[in-house]
Amino acid sequence: MAYFSDAKIGDKVYGLIFGKGKIVNVFPDSFYSLMVEFKNGYEVPYTDEGIPGWGNFKKQTLFFRDDVDLCNEDFSPVEKILAHKKIIKLREKKKLEVRLPSGIWMTAKRADDDYIEKILSNEQYHLFRKKKK
Repeated sequence: MAYFSDAKIGDKVYGLIFGKGKIVNVFPDSFYSLMVEFKNGYEVPYTDEGIPGWGNFKKQTLFFRDDVDLCNEDFSPVEKILAHKKIIKLREKKKLEVRLPSGIWMTAKRADDDYIEKILSNEQYHLFRKKKK
């Protein structure tokens, strides 16, 4: 039995990527069985297991709000603001982390490319850091 097998339209959820959201559509006979709209306007399809329809995620990133446990996630502030050239260099070496809209730090290869380009073009360099060892 999948985690979201009994999900209904209007259920409140929390995504590790975009934060608070709610289920806006349920597709019972499809690979992506849920459509979730997040507080920032993004709509993302998810499987019954809570895996998003974009990125290279192999683990669950969506939870019912009452079930989510964020104790093991990294919400720490950035210690050093990186220069634009350093961000590009770290991204090429796959050693760059980005702060997602939910506030969680995640490797840049798992973040949406449009999101990364948007914050780079807005010069929000405080949302990047070198990957911790």
